[in-house]
Amino acid sequence: MPSCPALFIGAAASGQGKTTVTAALARAHRRRGLRVRVFKIGPDFLDPTILERASGAPVDSLDLWMVGETLCRQLLADAAREADLILVEGMMGLFDGTPSGADLALRFGLPVAVVIDAQAMAQTFGAIALGLASFNPSLAFHGVFANRVGSEYHARLLEDALPTSVRWLGHVPGTPDIALPERHLGLHTANEIDDLDARLERAADALEATALARLPPAADFDTPPRSPLPRLLDGLHIAVAHDAAFSFVYPANLRLLTSLGARVSTFSPLADEPLPTATDAVYLPGGYPELHASALARHTRTASAIRAHAAAGRPLFAECGGMLYLLESLTDSAGETMPMLGLLPGHAALGKQLAALGMQAIHGAQGEMRGHTFHYSHVETPLAPILTARRAQSETPGEPMYRSGAIVASYLHGYWPSNPAFMAAIFHGDAI
Repeated sequence: MPSCPALFIGAAASGQGKTTVTAALARAHRRRGLRVRVFKIGPDFLDPTILERASGAPVDSLDLWMVGETLCRQLLADAAREADLILVEGMMGLFDGTPSGADLALRFGLPVAVVIDAQAMAQTFGAIALGLASFNPSLAFHGVFANRVGSEYHARLLEDALPTSVRWLGHVPGTPDIALPERHLGLHTANEIDDLDARLERAADALEATALARLPPAADFDTPPRSPLPRLLDGLHIAVAHDAAFSFVYPANLRLLTSLGARVSTFSPLADEPLPTATDAVYLPGGYPELHASALARHTRTASAIRAHAAAGRPLFAECGGMLYLLESLTDSAGETMPMLGLLPGHAALGKQLAALGMQAIHGAQGEMRGHTFHYSHVETPLAPILTARRAQSETPGEPMYRSGAIVASYLHGYWPSNPAFMAAIFHGDAI
């Protein structure tokens, strides 16, 4: 049974600075020469890019519902065999959601450190910390860490307010040269923050001497039995769009394609690149096409290649932003409308309010695939769905999945290892 120092980084709520603190901690240990593996709870494509930059290693998702307990155990055990430290960043507040981050930490025996944004409080910090520490006595509560602290005097007030039963792990200041920029879907991706490494270094410097920066206790990770995957995509060449417009991809999804026997290549619509030679199937992930709609509309070489691929009846799968690229037009938040590929009938418009958020599952001929949805845009199309997802906590209808010829598209971001056969059918152009 592999063992490794491990720590779960939770928070009192969203927006407390979990990613900043987790990334700073990963960078601090990495520059000490340790091999650090970071995981992110729940569905997230943005925070993991920053955590990967900080740690120097790929960042996988953990979630008891979407990923499943068995796959979570496998991912943690594999990391424990190669790493000197495992960090797991939570989602929302520590006890938010069903299942919550606390549920996962409890299931895998992870000690929990909680980040609290203290910029607008003093002694109340102690009350919040005590409540989090005592809410579930079974949780291995490691301590609390204060973020966005105004001064050393402020820090002393916060520490003095803690009951003796709750460990003080230190603090970092609330300076703008440490904070990570945000926008409508969350943080910016790592490649969009020009001074990210400098910010990570400053954040690592700030917490270097804190108790949080000491190695946490080791956790044991048992390895569930695993069976080899069937070579359902043997010999298939799959081209994946990959650039700033199409970057919302679970690393486990791409690994799955390779494990199933596919050869995976990438191309960039933003660079107006053609499809790789001898492409059998295309995958257009989600991302930010609305931020790059003008460039996508101008780039005819990529557009012509994808249209020719679709005209030849070869499989094409598009998720969320990838689906918007396939439509006739896309209207951004400023009201400007740009033509898209026109391979699916319909139009999309970016709204000011969140249109959909949450875990969903979709059922087809190959069984259930789990995933999530998160978007601000709305699509109007005459296409009738071939399948409709359901929400994780109810039978309420979720995102539709559309098919036109060999094109399959949906807002749903699937976690493909939850049903490899489902995705193999899509990339073969078979019935789903």
